[in-house]
Formats: sequence, structure tokens, C-alpha cells
Amino acid sequence: MKLVLKKSNETLSKKLNVSRRDIPCFDVAWHYHPEFELIYITKSNGLRFVGDSVSPFHPGDLVLVGAYLPHLWRNDASYYEEGSEEHVETIITKFKKDFLGPEFFQIPEFNEINKLLGESKFGICFGKSVSEKLHDELVNLPSLTPVEQHIQLLSILQKLSRTKDITILSSSDMRQSTTESSERIDNVLRFISDKYATNIGLNDVADVACMTTNSFCRFFKKTTNKSFTQFLNEVRIRNASRLLVQEDTSVSSVCYAVGYNSITNFNKQFKQIMGVTPKAFRDEI
Repeated sequence: MKLVLKKSNETLSKKLNVSRRDIPCFDVAWHYHPEFELIYITKSNGLRFVGDSVSPFHPGDLVLVGAYLPHLWRNDASYYEEGSEEHVETIITKFKKDFLGPEFFQIPEFNEINKLLGESKFGICFGKSVSEKLHDELVNLPSLTPVEQHIQLLSILQKLSRTKDITILSSSDMRQSTTESSERIDNVLRFISDKYATNIGLNDVADVACMTTNSFCRFFKKTTNKSFTQFLNEVRIRNASRLLVQEDTSVSSVCYAVGYNSITNFNKQFKQIMGVTPKAFRDEI
């Protein structure tokens, strides 16, 4: 597995491609591509990685990923188990910036959309209120004719460009055109995603990367814009928040389930990342 540049095949060589996917689970490859991608989740749960952002996703999740921005949607572990009856339903819209013609969005009338596309280099998550309003337009896209798809997407982008209910995902510009260490970082991210609930440490991930701990720390910080410890804590806490929402489990049980051995440290890390304690987070749901 490696961070890969996904190239369009012959059937995806158009400047706008819309698909409805009903699959067992998401591809776990950390990847990027030259197209913008609007991803609407209608059925699925897990964690999404966009640039240096780590967040849970649920049905109704709507994200715009900019061109060449590395990203990965990873389902809950149950989706990858043999015989699992879980499945993913999503609407994927990939498009080139010139899908309506060269420099189309440079026209002053389309400044708002042009700004939206520019901000998507960090990844943009739209609020639940936005995805609910656009639900019908998004799910109907795949069934439209190519001409209708172009018109509909323009309409959707206009509405997205005017909403204030957004979250910018990545804290830094992590767009790629080439990568020298793609396989190494992909192996590390997969290892963390698979083993976050266990007692993994710096030596473990450095071994996965086949590097000394000092070299690995510099490599990981440069690649993800975060330290290994910071990244691991985010993965653990984002999973903890998902468990607190979805399951009637005690806070202490959630603490141990995501890899912490100390309730005090768990509460500290949770408040630092989520802004509230685990108990307050659950009470607000």
C-alpha cells in the first residue's frame, strides 16, 4: 500500500464523473488525484483523513476535497471483517476545475465558487444542515444526463459557496504532485489506524517505517504536520467521540477501548482536542 496518484481510466476520462457506490467498505489507500472530489455519505461510519485532519464521519457527511490533496475514508473495523453485512452507500462527484470550460470560474460572476474551490485545497466539511438541504440534488446527480449533471453541479457549488456552515479540515496545505516516501507513510498510517487501541509507541511505528526514532519523528512531522503522539491522540479521541455518540458505554470503558490506560490522561486529551470533557460531550448529544 502507498500514497498513490489515482489516474482516471478510459471510462473516467471526462472532466465530470458522477457515481453512486454501494460497496462493502471504502478502499483503504491513502491517495490523491488531479480532480476535485465532492463526497456525500448516505450510509457508512468511520474515520476520515484529509490532509492533516482526522475526524469521524457518519451518514450525511459532505466533504469537498481539493485537487492533489491526500485523503482517506476508513470504515469501522466491523466493515472489514470476513462475512460482514455492513456496506457503504455514497455519491462521488469528481470534476476538473475546467469542467465547464477553460477559466470559466475566473468570470467575476463566479467569484464565490472560485473562492470555494481555492479553499478546498485544505478540504471543506459542510454542516449537516447543508447536506440535508442538498440531499435530493446530490442523490439525483448520477441519474441525470451529462448536460443536466453539469448544470446541477454548478447549482450545488453555488449553494455551497454561500453557506457559512463549514469546517476547514487540514491546518496546512498538503497538496501533492509527487511523493518520495509514499509507501512508508501509508504503512505508518495504516498501522496507527489498525493498532491505535493497543499500547503502541514511537519505537513500534519507527520500526514499521524502517527508520530510527529520531529520523521517524522528523519524517512524520514533515509529512503530516503533526507529531506522532499528537496524531495518535487525535485518532484515539476521534474514535472515542464516535463511541460516546453511538454506544451506551461508560466513559471509563471508552477510555480503555481506544487505548488509554489512565482516565485522567484520557479526560485531559479529550478536552484538549474536543474542547469539553467526555462526560460533557455525551451530555450535549
